Formats: sequence, structure tokens, C-alpha cells
Amino acid sequence: MTKPDFNKMTRQELRAYVLAHREDDEAIEALIRRGNPKSPTYPFPQTDEDLREMEEILRRKLGSSL
Repeated sequence: MTKPDFNKMTRQELRAYVLAHREDDEAIEALIRRGNPKSPTYPFPQTDEDLREMEEILRRKLGSSL
């Protein structure tokens, strides 16, 4: 069986393929590399204040202290 071209699939098509073929590591990696366009992005911390702010964001997201 030949695999589909993951680069030509939409994110939704690739996600559906992964859900139907959970053992296909290559498809899973392609989906992970593609990422989620709705995910927020954060700039890399440049100052100590930026680093503290990033730590606080991570604490809130993880629900624990670092």
C-alpha cells in the first residue's frame, strides 16, 4: 500500500488520516510538524522581565509551580 502525500493534505484531512491510522508514525509526525494555526505564539524571552512573564504563563497553563 502506498502512503498518501501528507504535504498535499489539508490539516483536517491529515488529522482524519491519523485518527484512522494511529499506528502510522510518519503521519503523526507530519501532523505535529504542521502545528495548529490557532495556537498562540510567544516571543522568546529577551530580558529578565520577559523570562518572569513566560514562567507565569507556563505556570498558568500547567497548573503548577515551576
